[in-house]
Amino acid sequence: MLTHNLGYPRIGSHRELKKACESYWSSRISLDELLDAGRAIRRNNWQCQHEAGIDLVPCNDFSFYDHVLDLSLMVGAVPARYRPLLDKPDASGMDLYFAMARGYQKDGLDLIAMEMTKWFDTNYHYLVPEFTKDQTFRLTSRKIRDEFQEAQALDINAKPVLIGPVSYLLLGKEKEPGFNRLDLLDRLLPVYLQILGELQGLGAQYIQIDEPFLALDLQDEATRAYESAYTAIAKACPELKIILATYFAELDDNAELAASLPVHLLHLDLVRAPAQLDQVLSLIPPELGLSLGVVDGRNVWKNDFERSLALIGRAVEKLGGDRVALAPSCSLLHAPCDLTLEKDEAALPAEIKRWLAFARQKLDEVVTLK
Repeated sequence: MLTHNLGYPRIGSHRELKKACESYWSSRISLDELLDAGRAIRRNNWQCQHEAGIDLVPCNDFSFYDHVLDLSLMVGAVPARYRPLLDKPDASGMDLYFAMARGYQKDGLDLIAMEMTKWFDTNYHYLVPEFTKDQTFRLTSRKIRDEFQEAQALDINAKPVLIGPVSYLLLGKEKEPGFNRLDLLDRLLPVYLQILGELQGLGAQYIQIDEPFLALDLQDEATRAYESAYTAIAKACPELKIILATYFAELDDNAELAASLPVHLLHLDLVRAPAQLDQVLSLIPPELGLSLGVVDGRNVWKNDFERSLALIGRAVEKLGGDRVALAPSCSLLHAPCDLTLEKDEAALPAEIKRWLAFARQKLDEVVTLK
């Protein structure tokens, strides 16, 4: 069975990202030094996952601030109030990026940050995309391509990760009346197809597309948007193996929709919603495989292997091992990095420590289940 990870903590085992960003904001390090810190974290993350035995290692899960903000920049969804910053000859792309995240008060400009809100029911917060009726999209950042090539150069079997087009629109807000943000899908999809086409041309085989809204209540227009988007993706990039990732809840009424989409693997959060496995197994077509999220991506406790093996056994009995992949329930972004760095016995006694599994150990749990 294939193993993969949906995402890895980006802060660094010693909080290197936090220190580097704060140093850059206070002008104590240069932009080049900030970018070097990001490269070092990505390299360490990829090598950790590769050495653990994970078959498909995620890339583009790293972010200097927020992965939704990264995507807004990638597709050119930059609110108009930031245009004066774009006109400054000495402003860098990172100046724009952090202005959208934190605001910008300098050189006579007073730009407020984008709204921040919770990422579903986690403690993570994301920057809310802003959409207007005349919104246009174009590919303005090749971060996902660059990080894929960066991983390739290290001989990492990288799997690019991308928030899906429907979930991206649903994560945002209409900033004026008279339209529904899902009406923008036809303008957004060509940019997605351009991104996926570039990745396919660079040799990517698997792409993880996150659509967490598939596990929430959907209006009819959202259902149609999913059907339209993934039909277009399958037609444009037939050689790519799309892993469609859902998490934090069960598919429930959307199970039939999810199972009908033309993708290679459908990922299920079987920690939060183990009962959905039987429902999906009853609906799954012969061309679709399942990615089983059986290791908790949001918890510090060690895995219950008996429970996981029971779920895996039911899927393998129905589909065979070649149509089953193993993974954490969601990105490990929400977990601490490395238990071996916890040295304070008073704060974390050995009796408690032996029950814990941070992100690094959770990778070992996935591979053990394989």
